[in-house]
Amino acid sequence: MNATSLDSATAERLANLALACVHRPYPTKIGHVLNSDQDVKLPREMTPAFYGCYDWHSSVHGHWMLARLARTFPHAPLAQRSKAELAQSLTVANLQQEANYLNGEGRASFERPYGLAWLLQLAAELHEWNDRDAKKWSAALQPLEAACIRRLEDWLQKLSHPVRSGEHSQTAFSAGLILDYARATGHRDLQALLESKIREFYWKDRACPLNYEPSGEDFLSPCIAEADAVRRIVKGDEFASWLTAFLPGLPADGSAGWLAPAVVTDPSDGRLAHLDGLNLSRAWMLNGIIAALPDKDPRLRSLRAAGDAHANDGLRSVTGEHYEGGHWLGSFAIYLLTNRGLANVEGKSPTNFK
Repeated sequence: MNATSLDSATAERLANLALACVHRPYPTKIGHVLNSDQDVKLPREMTPAFYGCYDWHSSVHGHWMLARLARTFPHAPLAQRSKAELAQSLTVANLQQEANYLNGEGRASFERPYGLAWLLQLAAELHEWNDRDAKKWSAALQPLEAACIRRLEDWLQKLSHPVRSGEHSQTAFSAGLILDYARATGHRDLQALLESKIREFYWKDRACPLNYEPSGEDFLSPCIAEADAVRRIVKGDEFASWLTAFLPGLPADGSAGWLAPAVVTDPSDGRLAHLDGLNLSRAWMLNGIIAALPDKDPRLRSLRAAGDAHANDGLRSVTGEHYEGGHWLGSFAIYLLTNRGLANVEGKSPTNFK
C-alpha cells in the first residue's frame, strides 16, 4: 500500500477495521461525568450511536470512514456492509440520545475539540454524499450536529490562547476539520469564526521549534498542523512568505531528513502507538501545505520527500494486528488516501465523488 492510490482490495481491508469495531462494546474507555447515581449506565445506553471502537471519538471517525469508503466505492462489497452498520447506528432515536447526552450537565468539555470536530466531518461527508440513505442519516444527525456547533462556537469565542499539544486537545487540527465542515455545508458564521481564530492564534507565529517534536505519545504535529490550518485561509505567495518565517529551516534540496518519521517501539501499547498516527497525519498535512504553495516554490521537493516517507511508514503500520491501533488508524489512512483534507473553498473534494 502506498500514498498514491487506493484500490478496492485495500479499501476492503481497511473497512474491515472499522466494521469490526463500530458495534464492539468492549474494551471501552469513557470520559463520563457522574452527576448522580442515575448516571451510572453502560456506554451503549449513554451514547448508543458511538459506543464502539474503544472510545467515542474513534467510533465517530470509524463511522466517518465507513461513509467515506461506501461513497468512494459504491459498487464494492464493502459499501453494503458499511451502509448496514451506519444504518444500525445513525437512527433518529440513537442520535437524539447522543445530543441529549452531550447537552447534559457537566459535559461542556466532552470530546472538545477533537471528537466534536470529527463529528462535523461525518456530518459533512453525509451532506456531500448524493445517496438516499445518506440524506436520511444526515437529517437524523442534525440535533447532535447542532449541539456540537453550539458547544464549539461558545468555546472558541472564549478561548484566549491556542492549545499546542500533539494529542486530542490541539486546536490547529480540529480548527482545520471544523473549517472544512463549515465551508462544505455553507455555515458562514462558523466559517468566519474559524478563519478569524486561525488568524488570531497563528498568523504572528515565527520559528516553530520543529526539532522539539515529537513528544512520545503524539499523533498530531503541533508545528505541521498549525501550517496546515493556516494554509486553509491563505495561499500562494502570501502563504509561502508566512511559511518561510514559521519554518525557516525547511530545505530546498529535495531531502526528506529534515522531518524523520516516528518509530513505534511497541504497537500493543495504545499510547506509544499514537506515533503511527503521527506519521499518517503529518503526511496528509504536508500534502495540504504543498497544495497551498506556488508551483515553483523551491521547498516543494523536500516537502514531498518527507510526506512520502511519512505516508509509506504510516500506511505500513495499519495492520489491525493490535486493537490498540486497529480501532483508529484505518480512519487516518483513509483520510490520507482519499485526500479528504484537500477541499477547496467551496468544500468540494478534489476527487469526483458522487
